[in-house]
Amino acid sequence: MNNKEFLEKLSNATELPAKEMQHLSGMFSSLIADTLEDGDVLTVQNFGNFEVKKKLERIVVNPSTKQRMLVPPKLAMSFKPGAAIKEKFKNK
Repeated sequence: MNNKEFLEKLSNATELPAKEMQHLSGMFSSLIADTLEDGDVLTVQNFGNFEVKKKLERIVVNPSTKQRMLVPPKLAMSFKPGAAIKEKFKNK
């Protein structure tokens, strides 16, 4: 499902116009980004948790040249699904 199809389904389910649903979707993603940028964890009940995790510096090896390289530390966004979503997939 692409973004357009997703927004159409949300629009039909909520009986809101597609333009308004697109605006709400943009606001939601901006809110997630702003919250994570501040270093907070965002918990959406019955959906899951969004958080930023720090990946440590590590050494990797290029398999073809056997050259070792240092990968610098970085921040990565993480999503952990909530119990309701996990339960739906568990029963399938």
